[in-house]
Amino acid sequence: MPIFLATLAVQQRSQTIRFRTAAEMLETFGMHKGGKEYRRLIGAFERIFGATIFFGSDGFHGKAKVIHRSRFNFLREAQIWYNRNADQPALSDEFENVIVLSDEFFEEITAHPIPTDLDAVRVLAPSPAVLDLFRWLSYRCFSAKGQEWIPIFGDFGLAAQLGNVEYARPRRFREKLEQWLKTIHAMWPGCPARINEEGTHLGVQPAIAVHRRGDSNVCA
Repeated sequence: MPIFLATLAVQQRSQTIRFRTAAEMLETFGMHKGGKEYRRLIGAFERIFGATIFFGSDGFHGKAKVIHRSRFNFLREAQIWYNRNADQPALSDEFENVIVLSDEFFEEITAHPIPTDLDAVRVLAPSPAVLDLFRWLSYRCFSAKGQEWIPIFGDFGLAAQLGNVEYARPRRFREKLEQWLKTIHAMWPGCPARINEEGTHLGVQPAIAVHRRGDSNVCA
């Protein structure tokens, strides 16, 4: 959901995102119309509203070590109306479904937008591991300056970045990585990612993960 909200905000150049009907919301997020799906959507909004992003960096300034930590929320405000008829339009602007991104999140996605393919995101949403890799590749290929090789294992390797601790054995993770890449290559034929012969590094090159160049599928 943050991917879609970020994309809409960048496309509309607005921190506030509005939906006239519940059906419009469900269609945007690639969900079927119906009360069950709408309740799932409301639950997702509630979880995201309470989520906090933590990040930071460690470094040295002269002889002193500098530790920088920050945190922010995805959303600042959300007003979601429930109606049994998903196609029921809002009675007035007062009754619209309104989502307001936090200042920090909006500033970040507008300052550093990254192209992606929302159709691929909709398809991969039920497969979180593949979606994580797809989004990671979208960023790394977009920001790559040339051929780059990322270690698969180690403290700063791909496995650690994706947080796949359940695949503790290197061989097991490589097998899963190959499966995920096959799925991504099927959806994104131009994806340049490949594992080296030794199975120790993943190679990437400059590329943009958007199928239809006329679309403005851009998010952070």
